[in-house]
Amino acid sequence: MDLNFELGDFRYVAAFVTALSVGLYFTPVIRAGAIRYGVVDNPDGQLKAHKRPVAYLGGVAVYLSFLFAVALTYEFTAEVLGLMLAASIIVMLGLFDDLKVLSPGAKLVGQVIAVLVLVKAGIMIRLTFIPEWLAVMLTVFWLVGLTNALNLIDVSDGLAGGVASIAGIFLYVVSIWNGHTTIAMLTLALVGSTCAFLAFNRPPATIYLGDTGSMFLGFMLGALAMSGHYTFHHRTAALAPVVMLGVPIFDTLYVMGVRAIRGIPLMQGSPDHFAVRLRRNGWSAPAIATLSYSVAALLGALALTLCVVAETTAMAILAALAGATLLVVLGLWRLGRGPTRPPQRADIEIRPPA
Repeated sequence: MDLNFELGDFRYVAAFVTALSVGLYFTPVIRAGAIRYGVVDNPDGQLKAHKRPVAYLGGVAVYLSFLFAVALTYEFTAEVLGLMLAASIIVMLGLFDDLKVLSPGAKLVGQVIAVLVLVKAGIMIRLTFIPEWLAVMLTVFWLVGLTNALNLIDVSDGLAGGVASIAGIFLYVVSIWNGHTTIAMLTLALVGSTCAFLAFNRPPATIYLGDTGSMFLGFMLGALAMSGHYTFHHRTAALAPVVMLGVPIFDTLYVMGVRAIRGIPLMQGSPDHFAVRLRRNGWSAPAIATLSYSVAALLGALALTLCVVAETTAMAILAALAGATLLVVLGLWRLGRGPTRPPQRADIEIRPPA
């Protein structure tokens, strides 16, 4: 092992530990501030069945700890600066949304602008078999979609943060395969800051991500995912990031489909998320989190497998995943919305996305 590898290995650890330590400090501080100034999620006696207000703005702690870790452990290259600027736009949009002063249309426009900033910095989907104009369109669709997908999945204690952390670990593996030090550092800093937040967001949660955090995590995961190289042996492996982030993508597409069938506006909240359906059919928040983490880990492993097996095997894996997804959809549909009843514990609750 040469000196450069040892130094890089140490900096990876430093990025994770710094983000984790700073996050463990900032999260309770920001929670206290959110409660003091009334930036909280209030119970409504329906979907928001918790008995007392719970602080928002956990995403601010995630963002700050991530910034501290990157600032202290890595140089600000043009790529990093572009990513930080775009992510900062997303964080500000989420913060304004948590303060209830931003319309959905304005939020969408801001997300597109953030993606274009990233494209301007040279960070975008790059596939040799598609033209550049199509790559730009796919980049906008991918990042805006994933930014909102993490927001939509943030409906149960520990769910969004845990799934994001697991996806980040697999993205770190991809970055090591690629020899991409920058992405590896950023990914571990993101995982460290999210793990610190989970210490306070695990059931029963005492602070929520809010749109600030869920949008930031979705945007960062999408950007880091598309910065990796997956098609080592065949083009089918280009779908690996979709598989790796399959939990939020599935929930988003499922909710959109159910709302379309029922004639519910896409932007209107409804109890159709898989976590909500499971909770209303007797599942506890810890059980939902455990199931989601297990599925996220399985999908991450399958995504890595797509990159190293023969194309015929990769296509068989994708076909099996499609079949399994169909079975899950049918199962959730049979569950329906479930019986409406108060949760068994007052400190565990299911929330609609902000």
